[in-house]
Amino acid sequence: QVQLVESGGGLVQAGGSLRLSCAASGRTDSSYAMGWFRQAPGKEREFVGVIPRIGGSSYYADSVQGRFTIYRDNAKNTVYVQMNSLKPEDTAVYYCSAGPSGRRVRTRPSEYDYWGQGTQVTVSS
Repeated sequence: QVQLVESGGGLVQAGGSLRLSCAASGRTDSSYAMGWFRQAPGKEREFVGVIPRIGGSSYYADSVQGRFTIYRDNAKNTVYVQMNSLKPEDTAVYYCSAGPSGRRVRTRPSEYDYWGQGTQVTVSS
C-alpha cells in the first residue's frame, strides 16, 4: 500500500505560479511512476504529467508542456509539480497518483493504483 498526500494548492492570479507537493508513505520502495492529474467541475479527470521512479524524463500533457515541471526527491519520498504561467483554465482539483513504472507512458487514471485526496488550485483572471 502507498499513501499519498498532496499540498500546496490555493488561489493565484493568472500568470502566477504555484508548487504542489505529494508526499508518499508506505511501500515507497516499489517501482512506482508518479502521475499528476486534475479534474475541473463537470469534467473528467485529466492527465497532467508523469515522472518515472528512477531516471528518465517527465512526460507532460500538451496543455501544460513548457509551463509545468514535475520532479521528485526520492530521499524525501516526495514529488512536486511546479506550475508557472498559470491560466484560468488550469483551475481544478489536482491529484497525485502512483502506478507501474515502465517504458510505456501511462496517461489514463485507470492505469494508476493509488491516489491522494486532491488539492484545489484556483486561477483568477
